[in-house]
Amino acid sequence: MKKPNPLLEDLKAILPAIAANAFKAEQDRSVPAENIASLKSIGMHRAFLPKQYGGLEISLPQFAQCIALLAGACASTAWAMSLLCTHSHQMAMFPAKLQQDVWGTDPDATASSSIAPFGRTEEVEGGVTFSGEMGWSSGCDHAEWAILGFRRPNDEGTQDYCFAVLPRSDYEIRDDWYAVGMRGSGSKTLIVRGAFVPEHRIQKAKDMMEGKSAGFGMYPDSKIFFAPYRPYFASGFSTVSLGIAERMLEVFREKTRNRVRAYTGAAVGAATPALMRLAESTHQVAAARALLEKSWDEIAQYSERHEYPSRATLAFWRTNQGYAVKMCIQAVDRLMEAAGGGAWFDTSELQRLFRDSHMTGAHAYTDYDVCAQILGRELMGLEPDPAMV
Repeated sequence: MKKPNPLLEDLKAILPAIAANAFKAEQDRSVPAENIASLKSIGMHRAFLPKQYGGLEISLPQFAQCIALLAGACASTAWAMSLLCTHSHQMAMFPAKLQQDVWGTDPDATASSSIAPFGRTEEVEGGVTFSGEMGWSSGCDHAEWAILGFRRPNDEGTQDYCFAVLPRSDYEIRDDWYAVGMRGSGSKTLIVRGAFVPEHRIQKAKDMMEGKSAGFGMYPDSKIFFAPYRPYFASGFSTVSLGIAERMLEVFREKTRNRVRAYTGAAVGAATPALMRLAESTHQVAAARALLEKSWDEIAQYSERHEYPSRATLAFWRTNQGYAVKMCIQAVDRLMEAAGGGAWFDTSELQRLFRDSHMTGAHAYTDYDVCAQILGRELMGLEPDPAMV
């Protein structure tokens, strides 16, 4: 039996206004400020904020249900908001001092990110100086902090993949987000020039996957923070894809029901090809949801038990998400192929859903060519390939 989800009910009340802003989001190439304000008004940004700072600490399945529904209204808003929320889960694994820096005076504060390890650092007393052009920082216009990736030399002569948390005053935002899909996500580039990052704002990615980070165990009664960070951080990518595909089913059905062929007057909605395409895509999207819900539930159960997953379990969670995205994109494509010429106008919701759907499969985490190799190696008992991240 599923737990009640009050946040979902509150979200439903503001969805019409967010959907009405979808075209504006694309024009502005950023999530409209009023969308963020509406979502904050229902406390969505506090989904994974520690209760100590007024957070909700809702379960991953509850959060995912909200993101999928939000994606049907505006995928760009859902993409950016999902990350602004899940970054709080990640920062709750940092030292208490970092958490106090971020939320001590402003519990509404959020962070965007650019976690690919492209940052350049120099070791200095008490931390590092950080520089770099850090791209793809979704929702950065609305964040007070940023989580940035870099590699740091260690005592073993290798490098650790690390995250640094920087305040908004330490970076500029380059307005360079001109994309075909997810146009409204505002995934711009952050420019950092020699910013000092103290040690308490740095953590190793590996430690945050193994329960060894500085913030581990800070919240002994929590049901979400005894978990590797990545399944929570990445959950939104596939969930947004699902929400897009589910909305595509609705819009295709609405548009096709009364559509007639221009030259013959034939009713498209009663034609066998349209019925078959709609049926197959409906089954495919339902299968994607079932696969994702299984993963969401397992992640939540492990978190509640304070149990860390095995490597094989992590591989399935990661690749289940990738395969669900693949199915969602296929379902959307099948319908778009039969949607007619009118679907390709800029004013058509169908073409926006089509574009945004493909963007959900372009992220490194959802690339199914990578996911298939990860799972294949695990199934054959081979060691993970470090090139497959």
